[in-house]
Amino acid sequence: MNHPDLAAILEERLVIIADHESRDRDPEAHLARLVQVSEKIANWHEAHRHEIDANLEHFLSGASFQKALEYLSNGTRRPCGT
Repeated sequence: MNHPDLAAILEERLVIIADHESRDRDPEAHLARLVQVSEKIANWHEAHRHEIDANLEHFLSGASFQKALEYLSNGTRRPCGT
């Protein structure tokens, strides 16, 4: 994995999304956490745009964060449409 710091942020996003208890208990706070992690991703992307390959750029620009994480984990893209 070339960018473990980005992978950690993307994994943090998944943890927040999966936290249904937090979402049900305090939806506004849950949404604020999602906004915060989205800002982290955007800031990372802006700061490292010149370092990343076209595949990762494509995923981050299109907010395909799950695909970006998979790409970072295994270095390959899924076929289009999957």
